[in-house]
Amino acid sequence: MARIKSGPQRAMRHKAVLKSTKGYYGSRHRLIRRANEAMLKSMWYAFRDRRVRKRDLRRLWIARINAAARLNGLSYSRLVCALRKADINLNRKMLADLAVRDPQAFTAVVEKARAA
Repeated sequence: MARIKSGPQRAMRHKAVLKSTKGYYGSRHRLIRRANEAMLKSMWYAFRDRRVRKRDLRRLWIARINAAARLNGLSYSRLVCALRKADINLNRKMLADLAVRDPQAFTAVVEKARAA
């Protein structure tokens, strides 16, 4: 039985790795082993940071809502409690968008929540 060295498949795999690490610094885009390490690490960072992005955006929304709520005389936690009691179902993304783009509408929401 002849020995199989997987020539074409290996060449294609190497080519794909080098293509994905194009633009990396030094040997990380030239040498297969270093490029493969860099590619695997970058894919792991991408996987992890897709989840981290969601956390970061939620923190940003809460900070914006808190700032706008304090301008209306409430803290973030009291505003969220009041919104629940008033049965106003706006998520944090929408509330933050209102706070930044339409402060009058945000003030109206706060007043409605405060009344309930």
